[in-house]
Amino acid sequence: MAKEYTTELILDFGADGKQIIPVIAQDKRTKEILILAFASKEALEETISSGFATFYSRSRKELWKKGLTSGDRLQVEEIRVNCKQNSLIYLVTPLGEGACHALKPTGHPYTSCFYRRIVQGNKLEFIEF
Repeated sequence: MAKEYTTELILDFGADGKQIIPVIAQDKRTKEILILAFASKEALEETISSGFATFYSRSRKELWKKGLTSGDRLQVEEIRVNCKQNSLIYLVTPLGEGACHALKPTGHPYTSCFYRRIVQGNKLEFIEF
């Protein structure tokens, strides 16, 4: 049966099982997109086991347990899989002050990593304060 119609979880982590797939963390209550990150098979297993968002850091090449140092954890309420089983959405309840590692001028984290928008083609405007 095709991945689009099966109830079997057949995530595409590649032939060697070491590929990463994109993950969107979305606030379950507000529906705001908080983070776009990546998950390895190990990161997904840790997320399922712990109930908290764990990603794979491409820059550090290691597991990234969101909020381990900042305290801004994301409690995973539900995990959704796309039709091709090659990306995920974590519906989360944010615990802490924000989801982004970038800080506002106040020193507090942004609620979402998507706190700017493109204006006039090549400029950015802050949309969250």
